Amino acid sequence: MKKFTVVFLLSLLVVTLGGCATNNKDGGKEKNSVTDDSKQDDKEVKKIVVGASITPHAEILEVAKGVLATKGYELEIKEYNDYVQPNLALDFGDLDANFFQHQPYLDEFNESRNLNLVSVAIVHYEPFAIYPGKTKTFEELQDGAQIAVPNDGTNEARALLLLEAQGLIKLAEGVGLSATVIDIVENPKNLEIHEIEAAQLVRSLNDVDMAVINGNYAIQGDLNVAKDAIAVEEKDSEAAEIYGNVIAVRSGDEDREEIKALVEAVTSEEVKAFIESTYEGAVVPKF
Repeated sequence: MKKFTVVFLLSLLVVTLGGCATNNKDGGKEKNSVTDDSKQDDKEVKKIVVGASITPHAEILEVAKGVLATKGYELEIKEYNDYVQPNLALDFGDLDANFFQHQPYLDEFNESRNLNLVSVAIVHYEPFAIYPGKTKTFEELQDGAQIAVPNDGTNEARALLLLEAQGLIKLAEGVGLSATVIDIVENPKNLEIHEIEAAQLVRSLNDVDMAVINGNYAIQGDLNVAKDAIAVEEKDSEAAEIYGNVIAVRSGDEDREEIKALVEAVTSEEVKAFIESTYEGAVVPKF
């Protein structure tokens, strides 16, 4: 009987110790699991929020998004349909950067709104062009024909300069990028210049004889600058240098690692190849 009791107690002791060993081993696994999770947290992806016009800016950013992902960044793209809200959102802090405007527009916006936004890169140039509406050629333009142009500062001046280059009007000497309709000093065909919000210019073509349209809105409206336009800014013109589209950030953010990564991605060979193969001259890379 004593022998049986001793054997029974020894067996019970082995089972108990085995259970403890198993628990300790499992506990070790759980501890290692926590450690692995901590390592994953250390590799958390950094997010960059960029505001952009739908076409071509947001499309270009979609390509840059893939480049940034390989470097540990998540790019969130917020699309805008106007030229005001992206700068206000950037200044307010809702965006890390925006991509929709050229330098003259940014300078004018800063001055009029007392903001301090700066450019960190020139990405591309979108040639302005004149598109036919009810009238298909300059020769067919009748006295009093209606021409639509953008109604915002520098873009209106740019449109008027393009009309002047075609011999349709003449502007006062020296007005340059500050030109408005009141600076027209010669108008042999008595053209009626209608100032319209840039985003509405494509829609206006059914109601006017011709319209001078920003590159991005022309693309968005399925207009092809190579096939549909009757006059286009020259690629090697002064406008091509002045009106390059930029990435803008708040002053002081230029050296943030996220911004440097964004600039590197947007000016990458992948993005350049996409622009050249997609837009057929309606968007020209400047890097």
